[in-house]
Amino acid sequence: MLESFDGRMPQVAETAFVHPTARVRGDVVIGDYSIIWPGVSITGDWGTITIGKCTTIEDNCVIHVATLENWENDVRGLLTIGDYVTIGHGAIVHGRRIGNRVLVGMNATILQEVEIGDECLIAAGAVVTEGMRIPNRSFVAGVPAEMKGELKSSQAHWVGEGWEGADSYYAEYIEKLRKSVILE
Repeated sequence: MLESFDGRMPQVAETAFVHPTARVRGDVVIGDYSIIWPGVSITGDWGTITIGKCTTIEDNCVIHVATLENWENDVRGLLTIGDYVTIGHGAIVHGRRIGNRVLVGMNATILQEVEIGDECLIAAGAVVTEGMRIPNRSFVAGVPAEMKGELKSSQAHWVGEGWEGADSYYAEYIEKLRKSVILE
C-alpha cells in the first residue's frame, strides 16, 4: 500500500514491485527492479528514503529515517540505500547510508546515523550502534556490532560479487510476482 504523508507521495519505478501487504509512506523513492516483500514498512515522514536499483527488502523489515534532533530542528533526515542491496527478513534500518552490494542479515538492527560502505556483510542479529561508520568490504557482527575484518572471498557471493548484469534475474522474479494469485 502506498500512502502520502504531509503532501509527499512515494515514487516507485515502473519496473519495481511493492507487495500489496507492504506499507510505503511519504517521501520514499524506490528504484528500478527493486522488490519490497510482504509486511515491510517504509516510512519517509521526517526524512527522505531513497532505495536504489535491484534492491530487495525482505518480509517484515522496518525502514525509517530521522532523529529527535532532526525533528526538534525541523531538518529532514536522509537515508540512502544503494543498488543490489538485500535487507534480510525482519531487519530494522534507521541509518543514514547503506552502500551498494550490501547484505544486512536477518533481524539485524541498523541504528541512527550509521553509514555502511559498499560490499559489506552485516551478520544476522547484529546491532549496529548509533553513528557507526563501516568501511567498504567489511564483515560486521555481534551485539553490539563490531568489525570482524575484511569481507572474505567465501562471503563475497552474499553481497552479489560476480552478479554483473543480474538485472534480468530481478526482472524475471518481478514478473513472477506480478503473475502471482492470492489464494484464500
